[in-house]
Amino acid sequence: MSDTPRLTPAEFDALLERSMPSAHALKLDTRAIGHGSATLVMPVDASHLRPGNTLAGPSLFALADLALYAAVLGAIGLVENAVTTSMTLNFLRRAGPDAPVRAEARLLKLGKRLAVGEVSLFAGDGDEPIAHATGTYSIPAI
Repeated sequence: MSDTPRLTPAEFDALLERSMPSAHALKLDTRAIGHGSATLVMPVDASHLRPGNTLAGPSLFALADLALYAAVLGAIGLVENAVTTSMTLNFLRRAGPDAPVRAEARLLKLGKRLAVGEVSLFAGDGDEPIAHATGTYSIPAI
């Protein structure tokens, strides 16, 4: 199996723009997509905050889910109908509005029908995660 990514950041961005307008509206910076890995950065604005000037869980969840989707597509190619079947997000520390959020995703297992991965979320350039997610994607027959 080749370790060459099967999807580029530009192709992923085009997919979001074309097929997922709510995800495209997040204005993600797709920094890298590898074969089973991805790094995305989400700029933070007032729409991502909850009371207490804290990043809202739904925004972090969306970023984690999209990062894992990018990692899956980096391994299998542009299979748009690969879908989340489960995801768990653990919040580890408070994140405020001061920095963008970086998601680093990697696949733990890639099978014919399922892909399992994890995503660590970081505030800005920090190295201590603010959240950690694990998820499973269903891969349709191609």
